[in-house]
Amino acid sequence: MGCVASTVRPRTTRRAPAYLDEGRRKVGGAPLTFLLSLLTAAVIAMVALRLLGIDGDHVMVVLLAGTPYAAGGGALLVLFAMMVRRWAVAVVALAFTACLFAAVMPRAFTAPRPLGVGPAVRVLSLDLAQGRADAATVVSLIRSQHVDVVTFQELTPQSATALAAAGLAAELPDQLFQPGDGPTGSGVASRYPLKPVQIETPTTFPQVTAQVSLPQGRAILVQSVHVRPPTDDNTTDTWKRELDALPDPVDGAPPMVLAGDFNATVDHAGLRAEMVSGFVDAASQAGDGLLPTWPTDGRLPPLLPIDHVLVDKRCPVDTFATFDVPGTDHKAVLTQFVATVNG
Repeated sequence: MGCVASTVRPRTTRRAPAYLDEGRRKVGGAPLTFLLSLLTAAVIAMVALRLLGIDGDHVMVVLLAGTPYAAGGGALLVLFAMMVRRWAVAVVALAFTACLFAAVMPRAFTAPRPLGVGPAVRVLSLDLAQGRADAATVVSLIRSQHVDVVTFQELTPQSATALAAAGLAAELPDQLFQPGDGPTGSGVASRYPLKPVQIETPTTFPQVTAQVSLPQGRAILVQSVHVRPPTDDNTTDTWKRELDALPDPVDGAPPMVLAGDFNATVDHAGLRAEMVSGFVDAASQAGDGLLPTWPTDGRLPPLLPIDHVLVDKRCPVDTFATFDVPGTDHKAVLTQFVATVNG
């Protein structure tokens, strides 16, 4: 019998097309994964700084001031990580970015306003940039916005003279001014009677404080705040002490308003401590807490909200607004609230 030879063909494994293999590879490979992980670690560090509730050294102060920008950067990081299919990175970044947004976003929405009966008061504050602010614009703003009380920082003798020449007394006849050279001047002006109040605070710059006699037998205390800027580690320690030394509202006394250049944002623990002690940030109450007020004299738009009106939490806040004034690197800040408590 003859043998029948049979041949067995070897099995061949069918390979996927090359373009499918390329699609399965992650864009950027390990280097991009490492970079995204580093950026996620930065977001985690920002959350840790914010939650610790300490301002730390000068570098930490600068980083904390950028918390809203870190939240926006974290959101972009999450979107990019999802686009390049780094799912683990995206999940971790999302969790910590949500923490930043939880701290930042309430300032962009109007807070519940308690009912209050009493005279409405409109308080304006402006850092005059060592007297360089245009006096005519300042007086025009006071007139057009029907301002009741204004606090000035960096009020020089020359700027006090210019404000007088521009007609400030016709709008706000009662004035307590303590002009000074450079950034040391301070002042309060009002359409209602003022009485000086001595509050001993260890500050670099004088901070004029006055009691304002309002209609309906009400009164408020107003302080023109100017906290030394934290430009290095030495001045940062001074900045912390001066924020901590700001006066607190006192039960049984007229409601207090702190208005001026705090050189701090609500993301700094030193300023948030004032909210705990009995104040609210007028801008945040009105849903405008993210409006930057400084600097206004450069090519870039303003970056940080460091000018504030802190209002006694017993007084409901109605509105908040900012205004450009030529000559100064700060925006003027204006709030209206109701003085509901008798002095």
